[in-house]
Amino acid sequence: MKFNPQQTLQDIATILDCDFVGDADFPVLGMNEIHVVQPGDIVFVDHPKYYDKALQSPATIILINKVVDCPKGKALLVSDDPFRDFNKLTNHFNPFQMARAVIADSAKIGKNTVIQPNVFIGNNVTIGDDCLIHPNVTIYDNTRIGNNVTIHAGTVLGSDAFYYKNRPEKFDKLLSGGHVVIADHVDIGALCTIDKGVTAATTIGEGTKLDNQVHIGHDTVIGKRCLIASQVGIAGCVLIEDFVTIWGQVGITSGVTIGEKAIISAQSGVSKSLPGHKSYFGTPADDFRKKYKELASIRLIPDIIEKLDNL
Repeated sequence: MKFNPQQTLQDIATILDCDFVGDADFPVLGMNEIHVVQPGDIVFVDHPKYYDKALQSPATIILINKVVDCPKGKALLVSDDPFRDFNKLTNHFNPFQMARAVIADSAKIGKNTVIQPNVFIGNNVTIGDDCLIHPNVTIYDNTRIGNNVTIHAGTVLGSDAFYYKNRPEKFDKLLSGGHVVIADHVDIGALCTIDKGVTAATTIGEGTKLDNQVHIGHDTVIGKRCLIASQVGIAGCVLIEDFVTIWGQVGITSGVTIGEKAIISAQSGVSKSLPGHKSYFGTPADDFRKKYKELASIRLIPDIIEKLDNL
């Protein structure tokens, strides 16, 4: 999320009512999660285990709960609760806007695009030319949809990230200030759910096709011309490269990368990054041939036991 206009370190410290380390006029361009930060961004960290990762990231302003040595060219915002204050910044720079109409006045809809009955289109949504949006689709604020996109009934674009901090008294929600981007020539089946990014975009690449009942978590990026079959669940912050095929009921954990032209067979569970140009199967998912050899070996166990018993 970029700030418009640009802020200073003093500006942000004033909003948060916190101390800072660095020049009061140090420029602050935006805020982002650790996996998408850029120079000029704020990133938050509230556990010593991740201090070094945050301090050495591309972010130049670190919202942290302890005064530490500040790397050269960076600045600190010192808070007793960085998670809470990151939410405070999201609320300040991207506050929730209540809907005033079923299709917001600020929405932009391209030529020859068909919007079927009972579609909700939120604030600042952009939809390109020659799209078809079927009944009961919900498109949350700030979603961007390209040209020649088809979205089937009941799909939801832009719901909140499933991201919580486990506090002693409750689960505390990290507010979602990002959005969803759908490129040209994408088809999205019925009853799909695509969560918005926490501070950036959840992205579906050009020509990708989603079957019914697919879920895609926050900040996940899916490349060009991927095929994703029914009931696939993809967690947040996943990178799926171009031309990947994922068959039904596959589950993919957060933060992994699926390489270009990989094929993942149905009902597989992906718990680590998988290189491209290979086929995978099983839980945990592994090379297709290797996994089937393992299954063949398992089938031999009863015969082996019987032979041992007869010795």
